[in-house]
Amino acid sequence: MRRIAVIGNCGSGKSTLAKQLADKLDLTHIELDALFHQPDWTPSTPSNFQAMIAEAMANADRTNDGWTTCGNYGSPSDHLHHTAADTIVWLDMPRWLLMRRVIWRTLRRAITREELWNGNREPLTNFYKWDPQQNIVRWTWVKFHQYRDQNSISMTDRSWDHAVVYRLHTPAEVAGFLENAQF
Repeated sequence: MRRIAVIGNCGSGKSTLAKQLADKLDLTHIELDALFHQPDWTPSTPSNFQAMIAEAMANADRTNDGWTTCGNYGSPSDHLHHTAADTIVWLDMPRWLLMRRVIWRTLRRAITREELWNGNREPLTNFYKWDPQQNIVRWTWVKFHQYRDQNSISMTDRSWDHAVVYRLHTPAEVAGFLENAQF
């Protein structure tokens, strides 16, 4: 377990688990959101984003002989971190838990003005704009089945046959996985 892609819906705990695994296994953590969301929430172009992911993984392989990533981006064929991973951890949490986490996290970040990536902060508009592109709470609700369906297909269509895949459904399963993780 030296190249780990942590995936799942918003609020599933991807970043938290990926950081914890990186610390425990002495790997480099690659935050895909930090590569994608440039200043002023400007998205990276697909080619730049893919190049940044590839560079970050190569640097991590040279530096720490491995990495963890967290995030859901692009079409399945564009998931560089999925195809390079030896381990894929799918955090498939229930929708009610995701919604509770995202609402609380977004509120906390908006109030404290916590910097996320590249100077970006959660705007309070996350609570009253209806467009999922401008409202992470709505995005989480709308994208729930899309991510679950996409990941279910990847589990059965041989897309992930090159990796060991863990599908975790509860915080207790995540805690057990982290406790037993080793390389």
